Amino acid sequence: MGTVLEDRASVGQASPPGLRAPTPGRPMRRGGGTERAGDRVARTAATAAGATILVALAGVGLFLLARGLPAVRAGQGDLPEGASSFWQLAGPLAFGSIWAAALALVFAIPVAIGVALFITMYAPRRFAGPLGAIVDVLAAIPSVVYGLWGLMVFAPMTAGLYGWLATHAGWFPLFAGQPSATGRTILTAALVLAVMVLPIIAAVCREVFGQTPTLAVEAALALGATKWEMIRMAVFPFARSGIVSGAMLGLGRALGETMAIAMVLSPTPFLVTIRLLGNTNPNTIAAAIAQNFPEAYGMEINALIGLGLILFVITFVVNYLARRMVARGARQGA
Repeated sequence: MGTVLEDRASVGQASPPGLRAPTPGRPMRRGGGTERAGDRVARTAATAAGATILVALAGVGLFLLARGLPAVRAGQGDLPEGASSFWQLAGPLAFGSIWAAALALVFAIPVAIGVALFITMYAPRRFAGPLGAIVDVLAAIPSVVYGLWGLMVFAPMTAGLYGWLATHAGWFPLFAGQPSATGRTILTAALVLAVMVLPIIAAVCREVFGQTPTLAVEAALALGATKWEMIRMAVFPFARSGIVSGAMLGLGRALGETMAIAMVLSPTPFLVTIRLLGNTNPNTIAAAIAQNFPEAYGMEINALIGLGLILFVITFVVNYLARRMVARGARQGA
């Protein structure tokens, strides 16, 4: 009798088929079972990679903070471009960076979405691949090439257009004032930036559009929707967070662009204006650092590093807000 009870107890305590009892001394996996050596190595490597990114980011931030803060207390004579205070120098440059990047996105986002839609929804399959590759190649062109093109080709082409806009639309604040005869304006710089960020936004949008659930597309078409109605009702709601992500990636590229802006734009120090066509234009932080750093010394170097800190903070805030928008869109989509 005792033997039968012991056998039943041992059967009741036996492990289910396919599961091994944990070996003493070996850690349990989250999903059950023991963690293998390969899993531990992969987890450790992934954790180290993530920690490396955080350490590098913290190191850059601490360096900018330590070297840039002394310039906040500096006075006239110690700062670039004859500024009387650090904030007189930094304020207009921060405005110029945000203004140029925002203008670039205004021009780039609609074109990028149209390009992505054409490649994924309208182009014949044999042309979609090569056309997508051509758009991706635009992202690999160095910024100095864009700068040369903008300076020597695009800016002279826009001078006549700017004159026409000033004559016929000068009543609008953005087009008021005497137009530039050279075309080296903030509008030209923004258009060059738009061409530079367009392939980044288009690539992200193309991938997101291609992942639209086939069931939603076929359901819209089966209900009698036209192709544009299907895109508007099925593709765009699904891709909203991806479009925002692509736009924020493009904004980050536009905020940090240096050479193209420095070569195309004809800036005026300490200027804050929304006019797009004039000879006087606000400069950007990245371009100002590139233009002044070779001849800077002493406290001027600290001031330029402080400008880099401001650009670092602006970029960080923009990416944080983008992550919040993407997460909210994902929750709404779910």
